[in-house]
Amino acid sequence: MGGIITKTLAEIYLQQGHLQEAYEIFRALSEQDPSNIEIRERLNELGRKLSPASPSIYQPVPSTEQQIHLLKRWLDNIRKRRGE
Repeated sequence: MGGIITKTLAEIYLQQGHLQEAYEIFRALSEQDPSNIEIRERLNELGRKLSPASPSIYQPVPSTEQQIHLLKRWLDNIRKRRGE
């Protein structure tokens, strides 16, 4: 996708009903910043609208920091259940 890609442009496409164009911009933005949860959510939402049979079109791999955070939360929950 050439030219300027911004969240604002994607939102304009979305308001005009150009879902595929908005999806492509959100996909490019998500690739540039995979940690941006808002962009990922918009991308997944558009993916469901464009392909209702598919529950999620694009799921970027969480960063190492996100994975560590999730695992620490799991470990905390396990410890709480064991009474540690």
